[in-house]
Amino acid sequence: TREVGAYPANPWGLFDMHGNVWEWCADWYGDYSEGLATDPTGSKNGLHRVLRGGSWEQQAWFSRSATRADGPPASGWDNRLGFRLLLTDSE
Repeated sequence: TREVGAYPANPWGLFDMHGNVWEWCADWYGDYSEGLATDPTGSKNGLHRVLRGGSWEQQAWFSRSATRADGPPASGWDNRLGFRLLLTDSE
């Protein structure tokens, strides 16, 4: 793993979007809707949440933001899973 902020931010100003740990997402895992979409969210409910970005344990081709896996929220935590805190502008 690498310390947070070791690489430049992406075009949206976000750091470390892939490669250190899988990131739990709020989205339920499921098929995306048909057609073009910006920021699709998948299913409205389900048993598994979306995991993105790969981890230090996987092969290099997993380590990208577009990689989407799934896991049950009750599966517990280990050193391959994490989450991202978001600070929004209060204005």
